[in-house]
Amino acid sequence: MLGVSRLTNRALTSWLHGLPGVDQVGNEARAAGLGTRSIKTTSKAWAIDTAIGMIDLTTLEGSDTVGKVRSLCAKALVPDPLDPSTPRPAAVCVYGDMVATAKKALGDSGIHVASVATAFPSGRASLAVKLADTKHAVEAGADEIDMVIDRGAFLAGDYLTVFDQIAQVKQASGEAHLKVIMETGELITYDNVRRASYLSMLAGGDFIKTSTGKVSPAATLPVTLVMLEAVRDWRELTGVQVGVKPAGGIRTTKDAIKYLVMVSEVAGDDWLSPEWFRFGASSLLNDLLLQRQKLTTGAYSGADYVTLD
Repeated sequence: MLGVSRLTNRALTSWLHGLPGVDQVGNEARAAGLGTRSIKTTSKAWAIDTAIGMIDLTTLEGSDTVGKVRSLCAKALVPDPLDPSTPRPAAVCVYGDMVATAKKALGDSGIHVASVATAFPSGRASLAVKLADTKHAVEAGADEIDMVIDRGAFLAGDYLTVFDQIAQVKQASGEAHLKVIMETGELITYDNVRRASYLSMLAGGDFIKTSTGKVSPAATLPVTLVMLEAVRDWRELTGVQVGVKPAGGIRTTKDAIKYLVMVSEVAGDDWLSPEWFRFGASSLLNDLLLQRQKLTTGAYSGADYVTLD
């Protein structure tokens, strides 16, 4: 693909910087336009259920306890105790030391356990530590690994280091799917987001993910637009489909629907499934449940209708 017999940083740099640049004004205008689409009635009901099924229900705090993780898993298993038809989230995302707790709580429900790894959220650790972190999570039962790239190496133009780390974490992940967190809020430009997306896919990532949720800005519509274009074009180029996960700052049903519209319009309906698109979120599920009940009963419930996470 790179036109070289041996992978070098020079070859990667030439290839990545040869990608078409992103028109900042045009990209932001298109994202804003897609965000104005009106979705109502049956389409809105479908969108709400689809969004619920795409959530990686997440807790990534230093204060996480076994009890909190069990409680989050219970919510994933039964999002709305008064409506058994409510879909379940795709996954529960936790730190590696909580994987075994989540795995046991979720049992054979089909809800995946995702674990952050590779010295999340900073990524500032040796490769040996990152690989050990990954292997520990996989051995504990993680179905998915959410790794962070070395943004310092990327911004310094050391693309080969970033590539090698992703490739080795992919190998260490075994059968677990690998989501590559680019921390787009630190990448500065849309061109860098596009380059990081291609680099992550070239190295073997199964998903590209916007953010850790610990840096502002986190997920945004314009950044996700660039990523959706990248996975669409990557499939056309290689035949390989890669997923997209915006994470951080997506809190309302209105926000989620904007992203679903963008997925359909930019990448295509093939990505409108939990296999290829996820929301990294903690509070989004609550708003989706309240909006779902509103469509069903015609009335809003109070805030105490949903649990606080």
